[in-house]
This record gives sequence, structure tokens and C-alpha cells, in this order.
Amino acid sequence: MADVTVKKLKERILVARGEIPADLVLKKGRVLNVFSGTIEECDVAVHEGIIAGIGTGYHGKEEVNTRGKWIAPGFIDAHLHIESTLLLPSNLSAALLPRGTTAIIADPHEIANVLGLDGIRFMLRETERIPLDVFFMAPSCVPASLLETSGARLKASDLEELRNEKRILGLAEVMNYPGILAGDTDLLSKLALFQGKIIDGHSPSVSGFDLQAYVSVGIRSDHEASRREEGLEKIKAGMMLMIRESTSAMNLETLLPLVDARNSRRFCFVSDDLHPQDIRDRGHLDHILRKAVSLGMDPVTAIQLVTLNPAEHFGLRDRGAVGPGFRADLTVLRNLDHFEIERVYKDGRLVVNEGKLINAPRKKSRGLPSGNVNIPPITPTDFAIRRGGEKARVIQLVPGQILTRTRIEKVRTGNGLVLSDTDVDTLKLAVIERHHGTGRIGLGLVKGFGLKQGALASTVAHDSHNLIVVGVEDRDLHRAVNELKEIGGGMVAVADGEVLARVPLEIAGLLSREDLETVAAQVRELNLAAAKLGCAIPDPFMALSFLALPVIPELKLTDRGLVDVNKFTLVPLFFEGN
Repeated sequence: MADVTVKKLKERILVARGEIPADLVLKKGRVLNVFSGTIEECDVAVHEGIIAGIGTGYHGKEEVNTRGKWIAPGFIDAHLHIESTLLLPSNLSAALLPRGTTAIIADPHEIANVLGLDGIRFMLRETERIPLDVFFMAPSCVPASLLETSGARLKASDLEELRNEKRILGLAEVMNYPGILAGDTDLLSKLALFQGKIIDGHSPSVSGFDLQAYVSVGIRSDHEASRREEGLEKIKAGMMLMIRESTSAMNLETLLPLVDARNSRRFCFVSDDLHPQDIRDRGHLDHILRKAVSLGMDPVTAIQLVTLNPAEHFGLRDRGAVGPGFRADLTVLRNLDHFEIERVYKDGRLVVNEGKLINAPRKKSRGLPSGNVNIPPITPTDFAIRRGGEKARVIQLVPGQILTRTRIEKVRTGNGLVLSDTDVDTLKLAVIERHHGTGRIGLGLVKGFGLKQGALASTVAHDSHNLIVVGVEDRDLHRAVNELKEIGGGMVAVADGEVLARVPLEIAGLLSREDLETVAAQVRELNLAAAKLGCAIPDPFMALSFLALPVIPELKLTDRGLVDVNKFTLVPLFFEGN
């Protein structure tokens, strides 16, 4: 909150008592009270960006008739990776404000895995003086594990300078839960550094004594629950359960029945990883609210989960409610079923009218980092997999989740080499180290993409963001990799040696310079190209990006090889056993 003087406080008191006019009064709107869970028709008086009073009979220098409309706090996303939107923060701000979002808490570990502290400083600079409030959590896992190669490593000593940064609220999702349970010294040093601040969790399927140990070190949230019993156990352990509805992981329908009148303050809605076309076509938190209400949730409770709950969890005491003394971040809604947004006020200033962004300054970005695709020359033969047995471990995609399963299957071979088998949807998968020029390539097999020909490649591969490519023929895998080297990072679809579509991501291989409409259109063309190649997944590049994340069960691939996540160890591609 801006500096407050005695004079300003006296003026606010006079406005609240109705003795002098407010700067702005929203008249006769239906105010959602997230404290009492009630809706009441009244005026909202705003003075110098702060709500001075709620009641009837207020007058202002500007008065807006909101009769028949609902007035809610601005929405807060408690866990979002900016990099997954592919947008620079200024462009993301322009995309989210019309959806009613006025603040986000971001984890910048994607760009930190590529550029280290320089990436975090870049994000801090890029989020200054934009209308959307962006807070950060200091990345806890750069890299996520020692089973992959990242562009940088951040130790506890590296995070010390971030601890007192005003907009860094705590320690971001602690993904290396095996490291916690094993008592990893460096990881525990990071947790010790942030004791007394918020520490976010990331503990898919962790339960029992292991969950108790994980929570005991100060971890207070989780957004990875995908089963109802898992979510309930985490709530009982004192965690804030962040119900995720993202592009690839949709947990809302499963977890929503856990929320009731007794425990509703222990939940919030988050988007985690959203691709740009989903923001454009579905929305952001407004989409989650629509879905929650359509599934039977009370609208005021749903609003709590994107306002007061995340604000209080992160200690943002000046926002998250329409109440006296709170920041005037306000969303004016036409209804409480479709959550159609008519107006958005940020610090008492109108920034969205009739759903359109207005009066919002556009930030000029300077000193943008390059794509950082450092891969030595390769040939199609670098993707050859020599037959090492009759059966192999195959990564099986799980629809609607970022979890994978392990399949043990016979593989198709020829001339002593493993071949993709489109008849049973088993394709080659490769992860190529792109940061240090080592030329290291991890090779594996995956089921679930449905490609009949061609290849898909991306420099977005959580969390170390090496280059990942899936495809049928080695020559197309090779062509896709070379295309990404030439354009400095991004996403590409290739068939018969020809590039069908691409999305350039010239900033760290993660972000585009373009706005939402442009990037969403590029991604749409990319997905259409993938569909023409036989791909059965609506957003294959989001699914592809998580296949290199070795902290999400069960089987993943990094540049160092195949990872059994449950055992947290590298395993051979070929299976020896019955």
C-alpha cells in the first residue's frame, strides 16, 4: 500500500462518515461480502484508491450507477507460472485484467532454471509499473532435481538477497519432496531461510508419515492433489488446498466436493499453467468460477476462494475484500453464474469498461534475454535407440493430468534399432540439453500422442527447459530440433522435413514478444498442424512440456535418461524381468 500520512487518514475518515465527497462512489450495487458470505445492496465509496466506506447515501466527485450489478473484490491467482502463458508480464496484464484478475502470485522458477537470478531480476523489472499487481515466491528448486541439467543452480545463499525483496512473499513450491524426506542439507537450508514466511508445497500423492514430515518443515499449501482422499488428508494436515484448473491438469470437478461451510477458508482456486489460447477462449479465474458455480458451489463462497482466502494466506492484508480500508481493486459483474465482467477498477481507477481494457499504460520492455538454445550440431542418427531387450519402459500419458504411468511393453524393432510404432501409438521421445552445449540426449518412448507422422518439439520443458521432441521418424525429430535452434527457441510442428507451424519464443526460449491474440493464434495453428499429423490431444505441447519433469510420478525423461519418479532414480529404457 502507498505511504499513508495523517492527513490522508483524516480525509478518509471524513469520507467514510459522509462528511466530504469521495473520489468515486459505486451506487446501489449488490456488494459481495466475503467476510459474512452475504450480498447487500449499498454504495462503495473510494478515496485515493482505498475503500473508505460501504453503506447508503454516499456521494462522490464521480458517481457510477451499479444498480442490478454485483460488486466483488478483484480476483487473485494464488499460483501461476507466467512463463506458461508464453507472454511478457505487460502483455499478460492486458489479458488478465478484463477477466477480473487484479493480482497474481507467480513462481518464476521456469525462467530461473534457464537464467538463474538474472531471470528473476528480469521478471521483477518487467512487473514494475504495470496495472496488474504481481507478487513472487522465491524458487526453491532450481533445478527441480539432480536428475536433469538446468541452465542455473540456486543454492540457499543465492536466495538470501530475495528474502527481503518487497514483492517476494516466501518460498515457492518445494517440488523435491524426496529431498525433504531424505534430509537434503541444501534444500533444508532454503526452508530454514524462509521460516516465518509462506512456503508453498508440491507433493503429488504424498501421504501418511511422509506427508506429516513434509508439512512439519513449514510447508503450508499444495496444488498437486488429484484425488479426493488425497486432498482431504492435506486439508487435515493444515495445508491450504489450491484447487488447480489448468490447461493440462484439471482437478476442480474431483476436488470441489471437499469444500463445505466448515472448511471453505482452507481452499483457493489456481490456474498454475495456462496456455494463451485457453486464456483467450476460456478465461482465467472467471472460467474457474463459472465452472465451480455450474457444479453447485455457492457464488459467494466461490468468490472467497479467489479473493479473501489467497489474500490472507499470503499476508496481503490490504486486498481481497470489498470493505473499509481495503484497496479499491473491484470487479463489477453482470451476473453470478456466467461471471460476465462489466468493469474493473484497480486502486480505484477504471481500467476495464464493458470488458475492454482502457487507460492502462503499456510498458516498453528493454534488455530482453535471448533464446539460449545452445546445442551442438546433431544428425538423425543421434536419435537412434539400439535394441537392448524385448520389453521397454514406456511413458503413458494420463488424459487431463500431468501425472504419467509406466507401461512395460514389447517394442517394434528393425535392423537392431527401436522404431516408433504408430499402430500401437508408441513414439520416440528425446530430451536434449540446451543450456551448456554438452550435446547430451536422453532417449525414451511415449504413448498417448497419437501422431501418425512428423514430430513436435519445444524449448518449454518443465522445469529445466531443455529441448524436448516427440515424433515418428528420426529425420523429422532432427528437422524440428534444428528449426528451434535457428529461431532461438519456441515450439514447432514438422512433417516430411517441412515446418508446418511454429511459435517463436525468443526470450529465454520461454516467452514471446507478441500480445495474447497473436500468440494464441500462433498456438492455434500449431495445434491444428499437430492434429493433422494425427495427434489426439487438444493441447499436445502442454502435455509434452511436462514429460521432462522428474518430480511428477511415475515415469519421466530428462537429458540424463529415464527417471522412475517413485524411486527417484534413473532407470534403463529396457526392462529386465518378467
